[in-house]
Amino acid sequence: MGRLIAVSNRIPKPNERYSAGGLSVAVRNALEHQGGIWLGWSGETSESTDGEPKVSEVRWNNVDYVTIDLTQRDHDEYYNGFANRALWPLFHHRPGLTEFARRDMAGYYRVNQTFARTLAPMLRHDDVIWVHDYHLIPLASELRALGVKNRIGFFLHIPWPAPELLVILPNHARLAANLACYDLVGFQTKQFLDNFLHYMREEMGIESDPCGRIEAFGRSTQVGVFPISIDTEEFIRFAKEPLSPTSRRLEKSLEGKMLALSVDRLDYSKGIPQRIEAFGRFLELYPDYRHQFYALQIAPTTREQIPEYAEINREVAEVAGRVNGKFGDIDWAPIRYVNRSIARSALAGLYRCARIGVVTPLRDGMNLVAKEFVAAQNEENPGVLVLSRFAGSARELRGAIMVNPYDTDGMAHAFKAAFDMPLEERISRIKPMIHYLKEHNVHRWCREYLEALTGQRAVAQMPSVA
Repeated sequence: MGRLIAVSNRIPKPNERYSAGGLSVAVRNALEHQGGIWLGWSGETSESTDGEPKVSEVRWNNVDYVTIDLTQRDHDEYYNGFANRALWPLFHHRPGLTEFARRDMAGYYRVNQTFARTLAPMLRHDDVIWVHDYHLIPLASELRALGVKNRIGFFLHIPWPAPELLVILPNHARLAANLACYDLVGFQTKQFLDNFLHYMREEMGIESDPCGRIEAFGRSTQVGVFPISIDTEEFIRFAKEPLSPTSRRLEKSLEGKMLALSVDRLDYSKGIPQRIEAFGRFLELYPDYRHQFYALQIAPTTREQIPEYAEINREVAEVAGRVNGKFGDIDWAPIRYVNRSIARSALAGLYRCARIGVVTPLRDGMNLVAKEFVAAQNEENPGVLVLSRFAGSARELRGAIMVNPYDTDGMAHAFKAAFDMPLEERISRIKPMIHYLKEHNVHRWCREYLEALTGQRAVAQMPSVA
């Protein structure tokens, strides 16, 4: 195997180590080991004077970090438009929020062409290319059109929707053909893989063999399940370090009360209003718990230029205010809402302070917060994970209390069960999950995917569980 070429919408800064997520850590380690290129959008917009995008390159620890500026038009159509107002809501089962514009679709393909034209001249014949996420589904087809014959893999971090939802997109068949240009396509769960294979069979008339290989559009493509994970040992180390100033302030402010902790991007797929409503219902059903706990919701704002995200910010603030107004007292309010990001190292300490971790998305590809919460727990006195059945991580973390985030009463009962759970049961639930995450960490995920892409291992169709 030659160099590894990673391509993603955004890339970390070269010297960014501990603020970056587990994916960045794993991919960077693989790049530094083999040498290679990481290409993505710079996060900046600039207007081109000669028709060519502004490309910057920095070499750091055997890796060339290559970033591309987008024009404002490209950003509006590719990122704010097709990626995040068409693909994101639809893939998260929110067709009512899906907006399709042919102008945005054209911008989506135009930016993928820009990525391909930038990358192709940098490639060597034995390079292996790994493309990440829904922003770049067409990239392989654009590279193939330029004559690139290298092995190219794709990993989808978000859900792949059921066929009856996917066909809402006017260009659904083109997206399927784009995926068939990859040598390997990885999904987070078997359900998402089955959705894709069902679509190919019902809509395209293309069957897969028992090993998950499809022959379509003149190519052979392998598909499989590769559940992403976290750098487990790193997170355990963070959790065992002395509490950060942020964690110490939180612990002091609890005044002996139990903590229910949630950490999410501020996104309508995360089920934050439904979760806060469920805490209100919990207090209605179990009034003895008033003054006994705090529910802390950390939700930094993202994609602020998209109207739906401004709306979810307003809705969360209103729901939290309503619950606090109804159930709070002059010396206690049940909901604490923090609308900013917290460093990963500090989050580990917050997870460890929590009696329950509440991870209840309406739909999620994986949700690494659930895995981080588990890894951060003290095995001798752990907290309890309350987890949505619609998170990809629910297929692996079977020691969690599973809930339906649409069932307000069911979540309220789950909160009580978690707060009341005896120590022996908490330990029996958490230990197998921690052991599983030590075995199935993000480095193993990265290694197994790349070995499958290069033909060194068979592709798993059904992942193991904790």
